[in-house]
Amino acid sequence: MKIIFTILLIVSINYTSAQVGGERVFSFLNITTSAHQAALGGEALTINDDVNQPLWNPATISKYMDNQVAVNYVNYLTDVNMGSATFAHLINRRFGTIHGGIQYLNYGDFIGADENGVETGAFSARDLAISVGYAYNIPWSNFYIGSNIKFLSSKIENYTSQGAALDFGVYYFSDDKPYSVTAVIRNLGYQITPYDEIREDLPLEIAVGASYKLYDVPLKWHLTLNNLQQWNIAVANPSDNETDLEGNTTTNDINFFTNAIRHVVIGGEFFPDKGFNIRFGYNFRRAAELKLTETRTFAGISAGFGLKMGRFKLDYAFTKYHPAENTSTFTLHIDLTQK
Repeated sequence: MKIIFTILLIVSINYTSAQVGGERVFSFLNITTSAHQAALGGEALTINDDVNQPLWNPATISKYMDNQVAVNYVNYLTDVNMGSATFAHLINRRFGTIHGGIQYLNYGDFIGADENGVETGAFSARDLAISVGYAYNIPWSNFYIGSNIKFLSSKIENYTSQGAALDFGVYYFSDDKPYSVTAVIRNLGYQITPYDEIREDLPLEIAVGASYKLYDVPLKWHLTLNNLQQWNIAVANPSDNETDLEGNTTTNDINFFTNAIRHVVIGGEFFPDKGFNIRFGYNFRRAAELKLTETRTFAGISAGFGLKMGRFKLDYAFTKYHPAENTSTFTLHIDLTQK
């Protein structure tokens, strides 16, 4: 465990000045395509019964995911569409389970133009990630460690970029305990081939998460503290500015609390072990950044459900990534072990 915490400390120090929020290449890696996770606020790290979860936390890979398949689709914003597919297979009881996943983002079609504004035709853009993951249960303990290796590709018109990334997770889970905790380093990698001549950083993220299942109520809570590699992630919202009768504008200041709370994501799930689940979540950073002073946007709120029917399970999530548009996420799980 000392080695694990040393790695976390070194990485956090090296990336203290890291940027977040679309200022890095392959940023689509930090957008979930799982309806289960999206409904819980977008970044629940302790889900252990979903074959999509290892894309965010490879330490959750287990033998219980054997021959589980999931296909995900996100009607993101305007013509932007996202999706993913995941699969897990138990090689044998001695070796363990291998997990694989494919993520894509299609930005749609664009109209190209030269420096004089003359149209040059339509072009498209897309991002793609292929991952392979494995987790190991430390003998005589309830600790699991796991890692993903990801191969990344991006294309904007005729410009292409390739990269590689690594995820690393530590997870504590026991069937006899109502709680579980985890720590994850995601997207630690390198842009192998830049679009032009300048290499860009990947969207590294360090996060910790926990969950707790109540005894007397069929409710399971999830808590995530994200973007721990950078303390200051808050940006003043222009809609919070106040202008007096003389035209003087007062900018909303970011204090300790408003910055700290933006690292928090919470979620809850009713009837987590039943065939029908109801889920809800709240992302504090998303709520703060999408808030409008005179309009109720419901930013930060997410909700969804899961419905299991034999070997099939359907998950749905409703989220707000933009004040002007709603986002729906769909997931279909298939258990290949059932006939």
